[in-house]
Amino acid sequence: MAGQLEHIAFPVLIGDIGGTNARFALVGHAEAEMVRFPDAVTGAAPTIDDAIGGVLAGATERPRSAVLALAGPITGEKVKITNCPWIVEPKRLIRRFGLSEVILLNDFEALSLSLADLSGGDLDLIGGGSIEPERARIVVGPGTGLGAGALIHANGVWIPIPGEGGHIDLGPITDRDMAIWPHIEKLFGRISAEALLSGAGLLRLYNAVADTDGAARRFTRPAEVSEAGLAGADPQAQEALALFATYLGRFAGDLALVFAARGGAYLAGGVTQKIAPALKTGAFREAFVAKQPHRHLLEAMATAIIMKPDAALGGIAAFARHPGRFGVSLPGRHWRA
Repeated sequence: MAGQLEHIAFPVLIGDIGGTNARFALVGHAEAEMVRFPDAVTGAAPTIDDAIGGVLAGATERPRSAVLALAGPITGEKVKITNCPWIVEPKRLIRRFGLSEVILLNDFEALSLSLADLSGGDLDLIGGGSIEPERARIVVGPGTGLGAGALIHANGVWIPIPGEGGHIDLGPITDRDMAIWPHIEKLFGRISAEALLSGAGLLRLYNAVADTDGAARRFTRPAEVSEAGLAGADPQAQEALALFATYLGRFAGDLALVFAARGGAYLAGGVTQKIAPALKTGAFREAFVAKQPHRHLLEAMATAIIMKPDAALGGIAAFARHPGRFGVSLPGRHWRA
């Protein structure tokens, strides 16, 4: 594709920065495996510059460039990370660390880049459907927030589609939804997908179920809800987890329809891995395919949990090694010294 970046200066510092954790690695050259650094907790360093300085303190190689994926939209010279106080200023990073260039990606754009190479043991399939080569695929991931992205193939390259799909509205469908919905805490005057399909969202959903049933709220942390729900130790937690799986299926199915994702729909992040048993009861898959009159289209699409460790870093590394393989749009997101 004309105008695409053909190479990035090695060694390349790559990073996947979310609302809670920042993961970094170094790619020495195009054929090298990435070398992982210890994770940084975003709340433990006042700035991203300090976090990068900390991880590079023990590095044997100094990076010449950086490709960083951030949780949030990439706009302007100062980029605020969603659900995190860090502000990324590429020109300041170039000066402080002596870099020749900095590229910023959306975090789910990075995850989308990884989808081109996932196979076999990288995936835990849910239900039927098939993965068609070189066809569109989507990825969603509940965590601190809710991310979404897509990857399409055109003109011989893979093109990631970044966005903020986690902030679309989510609405009730069943009678039970209608009963629960008035008890759901609204954010910014509405109920977005992220308001329910995130760590905090699971707790918010549990509270709404408990209030609907007139039951006491027994749990204060999302992990407590998921653990009790998986163990069947609390009826409200169990229902909240089942509804979480259902709503995640609806959300993923909507995106799969938008992109005609015959290459598959993928669930990312540690949350989906931890609640895999709840996602495999059939509720997720049924909600995913229940898109009449196009149910048959969704039934043909595979759904899977990404099991590959550091999938987002893997996607960034693949782009850093061979950027010409991907149609990444760089205007406003590529800074040079």
